Amino acid sequence: MRIVGVRRQPGASAVEVAALADEGETVTVIASLRDFWVDPAEQLSRPFTGPTVPTTELQLVPPVLPDARVLCIGLNYRDHVAEGSYHDQALPPYPTLFARWTQSLTVDGAEVPVPANEPGLDWEGEVVAWIGAPLIDASPEHALASVVGYSVFNDLTARTAQKRTSQWTLGKNADRSGPIGPLIPAAEVGDLRRGLRLQTRVNGEIVQDARTDQMIYTVGETLSQVSHTLSLRPGDLLATGTPSGVGYARTPPRLLRAGDTVEVEVERLGVLRNSVVGNNHRFPPAPAATATGRPVTR
Repeated sequence: MRIVGVRRQPGASAVEVAALADEGETVTVIASLRDFWVDPAEQLSRPFTGPTVPTTELQLVPPVLPDARVLCIGLNYRDHVAEGSYHDQALPPYPTLFARWTQSLTVDGAEVPVPANEPGLDWEGEVVAWIGAPLIDASPEHALASVVGYSVFNDLTARTAQKRTSQWTLGKNADRSGPIGPLIPAAEVGDLRRGLRLQTRVNGEIVQDARTDQMIYTVGETLSQVSHTLSLRPGDLLATGTPSGVGYARTPPRLLRAGDTVEVEVERLGVLRNSVVGNNHRFPPAPAATATGRPVTR
């Protein structure tokens, strides 16, 4: 099952949540965005009775609430820590967290522009966990059980902006720099600690190849820690960090430029594919995306 957001009218503000058919040619509407996130587990457990609509007649968008929190773990794979500018520092006992705004998110197939002051964008293939129930002072076990699904994610990064200061917010929120794939229910994915393969490719070349059991900070532990400071709500997201192989750490450094295609593939979650375009594509709204992201079993 692949869950997506849709707009059925061009330029419409109303977003609905829908199930994408296996062939990717139609969606079946489940509920409005707000209604879905009231109790997503319940919405996914019952038959879908909404209309079935061809994907050619709608726009795919992230099924993300406008006021959702998008929390991201930095430096969550040991090999990634070792390859970067933090290699000489001890691993902290708690994860480093930064935030994305929901407006930075886009979908599979969308074009991602390079900001004017950047030589290119860096790839960071990841997995996102979708929170499906309220979390307040939760245990790691309860926090993990609250996850309703997972998606492929690419935390495309504007390195010039990121490296100017100790705070990463600007470099992590460039226009349409957060492509996210369809939500796959947690029951179909299982625990990330089982070691799902994650691979990033640039123009077909493998640049990242790792497994999710190599994470330093687990989903349950991280959500638990966060919930002791701020209350988490259904629809909030946690991006779990990227493995080694990013572009800025290479010799010479390598970045995504206009004309490049970047793919992130995660076992059981599918493939997320986006093209990079020039700065003149920065301001128009994201185009309707193709309906890919098929689950892949290795």
